[in-house]
Amino acid sequence: MTTDLPAPSGDKNRYGLSEHVFSAPNLEPALYIVSTPIGNLGDITVRALETLAASSVIACEDTRVTSTLTQKFGLKTPLMPYHEHNADKQRPKIMDTLDSGKAVALVSDAGTPLVSDPGYRLVRDVVAAGHKVVPIPGASAPLSGLVAAGLPSDTVLFAGFLPQKGGPKSRRLEELAKIPATLIFFESPHRTGATLQLMAASLGDGREAVVARELTKRFETFERGTLGELAARFQELTVKGEIVILVGPPEEAPEEDAADLDALLSKALVEMPVSAAAKKVAKATGLERSDVYKRALELKGAGN
Repeated sequence: MTTDLPAPSGDKNRYGLSEHVFSAPNLEPALYIVSTPIGNLGDITVRALETLAASSVIACEDTRVTSTLTQKFGLKTPLMPYHEHNADKQRPKIMDTLDSGKAVALVSDAGTPLVSDPGYRLVRDVVAAGHKVVPIPGASAPLSGLVAAGLPSDTVLFAGFLPQKGGPKSRRLEELAKIPATLIFFESPHRTGATLQLMAASLGDGREAVVARELTKRFETFERGTLGELAARFQELTVKGEIVILVGPPEEAPEEDAADLDALLSKALVEMPVSAAAKKVAKATGLERSDVYKRALELKGAGN
């Protein structure tokens, strides 16, 4: 368990851990992408502490948030705000620091920088200028949710935040619907219920899913079920905290040969119009609706 420590005097390259003070080795000039805890400060790594202690400056989203971390571990490294609203102004300052042969640490408010944030532009500019970029791995909300979700983890797609408006949101989900991977999303708590309902409609209400809340924190929870079940469960809930939604891959559709498809279509065409028949058979087989519709028209024409 860590305790709040006063900033050590003397050598700046110091940090405190469990009531002990350590000296961090000097760093070579580079931009260090440092992962920080997503909730539980005990998840900080020794390498992250050494890097933050030995850097010339820590570029962070919100100095108030990061100062909580630096005070906890007795770090004296100065902080500078760096976020999407001031990036154009601050980026040249970071580049000047690197040009002068110093080390710069980049952190986000929580977790791994550049995951669902625009920090890649800084990395791109640093690389273009010939400077080194060093990742300092650590906590990550998408990975923390994935390893505890119980969903397939061999193929994963991190989709970040969905668009907020309904139309673009639905279109994005439709683009992702048939990807054979576990999908991982960030979502704000007040939109969680509505998003789950839209996911059930767009991705399929029978798909397995998990809502992970407050990962690594005191009230960490995992709600498991199908998208339909979760949508119903969260419809009336007041949700608080940080949310990660994970959706399992679509079920593999049984392979249908041409004869099977024609038999299904022929039967459906007896009972309903071409469009409805194509929709029904496409849903049953997992085939593209446009392809099934085209074949249905051919069969309908041949029967006339």
